Amino acid sequence: MRNQEFLLLPPSEIEKLLVSDDMNVPEEETVVQALLSWVRYDCTVRQPHLPVLLAHIRLPLLHPQFLADMESNPLLRDSVECQRLVMEAMKYHLLPERRPLLQSPRTRPRKATVGALFAVGGMDATKGATSIEHYCLRRDTWRQVAVMSGRRLQFGVAVLDDRLYVVGGRDGLKTLNTVECYNPRSKTWSVMPPMSTHRHGLGVAVLEGPMYAVGGHDGWSYLSTVERWDPQARQWSFVASMATPRSTVGVAVLNSKLYAVGGRDGSSCLRSVECFDPHTNKWSSCAPMAKRRGGVGVATWNGFLYAIGGHDAPASSLASRLSDCVERYDPKTDTWTAVAPMSLSRDAVGVCLLGDRLYAVGGYDGQSYLNTVEAYDPQTNEWAQVASLCLGRAGACVVAVKL
Repeated sequence: MRNQEFLLLPPSEIEKLLVSDDMNVPEEETVVQALLSWVRYDCTVRQPHLPVLLAHIRLPLLHPQFLADMESNPLLRDSVECQRLVMEAMKYHLLPERRPLLQSPRTRPRKATVGALFAVGGMDATKGATSIEHYCLRRDTWRQVAVMSGRRLQFGVAVLDDRLYVVGGRDGLKTLNTVECYNPRSKTWSVMPPMSTHRHGLGVAVLEGPMYAVGGHDGWSYLSTVERWDPQARQWSFVASMATPRSTVGVAVLNSKLYAVGGRDGSSCLRSVECFDPHTNKWSSCAPMAKRRGGVGVATWNGFLYAIGGHDAPASSLASRLSDCVERYDPKTDTWTAVAPMSLSRDAVGVCLLGDRLYAVGGYDGQSYLNTVEAYDPQTNEWAQVASLCLGRAGACVVAVKL
C-alpha cells in the first residue's frame, strides 16, 4: 500500500480497497497511514474525497493514542465530517458500556487483523489428539501446524506474549502438573515450571498479566484451589480458593475479573458461577445459569460472557444430557439470557472469540468426536457453519493469537 502504484490509484479504486474485509494488513493503523499518504500525493485534488474514504476505515479499532494524534492532523482538522468520525471512535473507547449500541461496519475488524485460532489437542477416535490446528479466517481453512510432546486430555491453554501455554491435564495414566509453551512464530516448544498441584479438567485464563489455573481434579478429588503464574518472577503461587470445587469448568476474563462457570463437583454438574477480583483476592458468587453445565465452553464479547454447550448429568450417570443451548451473562444486571442455540449439541466444545464472532470448535455429540465448527455473530444472534477441522476432537483448547 506504500508503493507508487497505490499512490496513483483513483478515488474509486481506493474506496474499493478500504471497504474490503479481505485487505491483507497487520493492523488498521497501516490503512490510515496509507490513505493519508495517498491524499498528500495530490492534496488539492484529493482532500475533498477524504471524509467519504475515512468513513470506510475501522477507526474505533485504532489505539486511543493514534486517534488523539489523528484529531490534530492538519488534513483532518478542518473537516467537520472527519472530526465527527474521529469523535465517534473516541466515544467507542471512552464508553465501553455503550459499545453494543455503537456497532457499525467500522467496528467490525478486517479478517487479516484479528489473528488466528489455534485448536490444541483434545480427545479423538485414537483416545487423544496431540496435533495443533491453525484456522485462517481470510481463507476459511484449518491446517495442522504442530504436535505436542505427548498426549494431554482435559488440560488448559492460555496465550501470554503471543505464545501458547499448555497447562496440566492427564496423559491417560496420571494427572499432570507440567506446563509447556509453544511459540507459533518459531514453531518451537519450551518446558516451563510446573504447577504446585496436579490438575485435569482445570480452566486457564490470563488476567492483567498473570495466568490463572482454576480448579480441576487431581486424580483423587475435585479441586477448589487456584494457582497464579507470575510471568516476571516465573513462578506459581496460590490465591484464594473458590467456594465450590469445579472440574471441567469454563473460565474467562471480563471487566478485570476472572469468572469460573459451571463444571462438576463430584455429585453433579453445576449451574453456579463465581468471579474472582485479583485486587481483593476474593471470590464472589454470581447469578446461576439456567442450565447445569459440565464441559462448558465460555468466551466474552463486548461486556458479555457466553456459556456454550456442555453436558448435564450426575457424575454416576451414563445418560448424560448434551446441550446445544447458549446463555449470555450481563455483569451489569447479574442476569443470564438465552440466545440462539448452536446447530447441534456439543459437549466439551472449544470456544473462542476471533474478531467479532464466537467460534464453537468440535466437541462430542454423544456418538462421535466432531470436526464441525460454527461461528456465532452476537450482532445478528445467528450461527453459521465455517470450515471443518482436519480431525474430529472434543475438549480441544481453542485460543486466538495475533501473528
